[in-house]
Amino acid sequence: MKITEIVLTPIAFRDPPLLNSAGVHEPWALRTIVEVHTDEGISGLGETYGDLGHLERSRSVVDSLIGLDVFALNEMHTRVAAALGGATGLDNHGLTGKITAESTVDRVYSPFEVACLDIQGRALGRPVHDLLGGAVRSSVPYSAYLFYKWDGHPGAEPDEWGEAIDPAGIVAQAARMIERYGFGSIKLKGGVFPPEQEIEAIRALREAFPDHPLRLDPNAAWSTATSLKVAAELDGVLEYLEDPTPEISGMAEVAAKAPMPLATNMCVVAFEHLKASVEQDAVQVLLSDHHYWGGLQRSRQLGMICQTFGIGLSMHSNSHLGISLAAMTHLAAATPNLNYACDTHYPWNAADEVVEPGVLSFVDGAVPVPVTPGLGVSLDRDALARMAENYVRCGIIARDDTGYMQKFDPSYERKRPRW
Repeated sequence: MKITEIVLTPIAFRDPPLLNSAGVHEPWALRTIVEVHTDEGISGLGETYGDLGHLERSRSVVDSLIGLDVFALNEMHTRVAAALGGATGLDNHGLTGKITAESTVDRVYSPFEVACLDIQGRALGRPVHDLLGGAVRSSVPYSAYLFYKWDGHPGAEPDEWGEAIDPAGIVAQAARMIERYGFGSIKLKGGVFPPEQEIEAIRALREAFPDHPLRLDPNAAWSTATSLKVAAELDGVLEYLEDPTPEISGMAEVAAKAPMPLATNMCVVAFEHLKASVEQDAVQVLLSDHHYWGGLQRSRQLGMICQTFGIGLSMHSNSHLGISLAAMTHLAAATPNLNYACDTHYPWNAADEVVEPGVLSFVDGAVPVPVTPGLGVSLDRDALARMAENYVRCGIIARDDTGYMQKFDPSYERKRPRW
């Protein structure tokens, strides 16, 4: 079954003003929808980043994939690497760690692999998780992903979630999200306010939700000394502390004394980072992400490496839509040692969707695993067209949380560590 055509469609969808250690989300989030077509009339879907640099790198490999058998995924990875010729992407928003030439290949390759697995599943009449070894769970738990946020983008009407800039606002946001989706664990995006205020928010969450595992992610906003102070303050409260400080060496220094596990999606973001992290015991929970670990099969390999070295496994999320949620769910279903609830931004972006409704839903905080062939989702062509038009009109070509924040606070600067 040969690839005859690949279509890349950049899209933009609405994003709330969510705060983080790099600034604040812009009004539009960018993604690229990948469609792979074959000579047997079966097509598959992938979803990836929408920043212009990544989009151009993705476009640059398309010609080399035409004519390739959809089962020849090793050859596909080789061709992507050759077409990129050592090009290296950039973490412009500063939230996903160091990108190398090797990890750039994995990031570009990932959505094409997902689309080919979608095709394989459709051709065989089997869901994608069967191609990954079979589901070990019938539903995948996700966590409530909380953010400090403004009530709306400056100059626009308040959004449905309202303001959350203090502990009371965070607790109210959690209550609403849990009521709506049934989440059984909670993550707070920190690194926005002084650590004392974020400790207070975590303690308020613990009081309001005594049975929910809690996580805090300041995106490397703290020094090692500050990280250890916060870790001591929240001993017995956090399930894990995510990326408190920059770099593998800094994480290792904190991990040596912190009373809870440390997690990352910033200092270990490629296979080449694993050796140093394991040697220094820098990370006890790894947040995988098939978008930058090279797709679903390579993410399964990552899971086996984590199992070998006794590293816990969860799943990172960026702003995404239903194709990514479906891929994440199939992967999590087929990863036996994924032993923490996954992150997802999906509730923040659910007002816009690019797939036909009715397949993906949250039931008691978990997404039931699709059992129909392939990923189990289909494009909503009208929605795709609208979001493609959004991309043209919004004027954003790369995510820039810092630049957007500086429009309203010119004195703001990205700084790590900040405290």
